[in-house]
Amino acid sequence: MKLRCRDTVSDEEERALEHACSGFREAKPKEVLVHERRPQTQSHLLLEGIVARQSTLSDGRRQIVALHVPGDFVDLHSFLVQSLEHDVVALTPVRIAIFPHAGLRAITETHPHLARMLWLSTLLDAALHREWVLTVGRRTAKERVAHLLCELHARMRVVERTTGNSYQLPLSQTDIADACGLTNVHVNRVLRRLREAGLARFRTKIVEILDPEGLAAAAEFDPFYLHLGGFPR
Repeated sequence: MKLRCRDTVSDEEERALEHACSGFREAKPKEVLVHERRPQTQSHLLLEGIVARQSTLSDGRRQIVALHVPGDFVDLHSFLVQSLEHDVVALTPVRIAIFPHAGLRAITETHPHLARMLWLSTLLDAALHREWVLTVGRRTAKERVAHLLCELHARMRVVERTTGNSYQLPLSQTDIADACGLTNVHVNRVLRRLREAGLARFRTKIVEILDPEGLAAAAEFDPFYLHLGGFPR
C-alpha cells in the first residue's frame, strides 16, 4: 500500500517482494531490532506496531530520530551501508518481515522499476529526517507535538491504519518527548493545550484529531514532504 500510493506496483513485482522475504519475527517493546555499528545481512519491513530509530548519549539521554509505522522498511539503508550509526528499537509489540540482502540484490538486478521504488523508500526517509530537523531546530513545543500528530495521521492513513480522524498511537509521553526534543512535563502541558483548544485529544493510546484544519494550521503542517502523489517512476 505504501508503494502503490506513489506508483503502480505490478503483480509480478509484488511476487518478487514476497519471494525475497525469508520469514517473519515478532519483538517486544524496548527490544533492539538492529544494533548500531553491527554489520547486517538482512533488512526488515514493519508489518505491525511502531519502531524507532534512536541515538543515545553516554549519560543515557535518548533522541528518537525517526518513527516507523507499518509499511516502512526500518533499515533498508543497511543493504548498502552494511551497518547503521543508530539503534532500531521496537516501541510497541511489533511484527516484521525479514528480507535477506541477497534477495534485495536480486531484485535490483532483475526488477529495475521495483528497485527504484525501494530507492524511493530511502528517499522518503531522508525527506522525513529533514522535516524532523526543522521541527526540533525551529518549531515551538506546541508546533512540534501538533506536527508529529498530523504527520503520523497522514502516514497511517496510507496503510489504512486510521478510522476517520483517529488512529492508535500506543506510545508513552516519554516516547513523544524523545521524538520532539522535549521533556515529559512539557509534552503533557502541550497535549493539554491542544485538547483545551479543541484541536486534538490523546488518551488511552488513541489520537483523535478534533479539528484537522486547525491542528494543521497550528503545526504549519504541509504534507508535501511525504510525497503522497502517484506517478510513474
